[in-house]
Amino acid sequence: MRFHGVLVEVSGVGVLLVGPSGVGKSECALDLVARGHRLVADDAVELAREGDTIVGTAAEAVGSCIEIRGLGILDVVELYGEAAYAPRAPIDLVCRLEPGPADFDSVGLEREQEELLGVRVPQVVLPSPPGAPLATIVDAAARDLLRRRQGPSAAARFDARLQQLARRP
Repeated sequence: MRFHGVLVEVSGVGVLLVGPSGVGKSECALDLVARGHRLVADDAVELAREGDTIVGTAAEAVGSCIEIRGLGILDVVELYGEAAYAPRAPIDLVCRLEPGPADFDSVGLEREQEELLGVRVPQVVLPSPPGAPLATIVDAAARDLLRRRQGPSAAARFDARLQQLARRP
């Protein structure tokens, strides 16, 4: 299945960036690559189910190329070296970039999920106004996912602390 989005590997986490055209998906991916993370696919992500995992690859014609408004087509391997590109990655997290005001979760106790090929994948919805530090936020979302896999999230620990304080006499 071909999916319109951008797939990056951030600290070992496969992050699928989705959202309307012009929201900044490719620019965010390029910023992440410049920080040492890896591009998997820009614009045309081929999705396949492998057991309970969804794996993404670049469409054959795209490979390690990325389209950046104002610059055109760039090859991340030519610009940043072989380590800037991964031929495939599991999709561990969907980051839905939203250009305008929306109802965003400010605490983050529970993660929404998006279904891809019958597999539910954690999803975050992120505001994407012009000039937003999207790469930093996506990097934090990937690191938070890794932390949540190890135990209670910062949001859960914060909530427990507030509840404990509220019970004090």
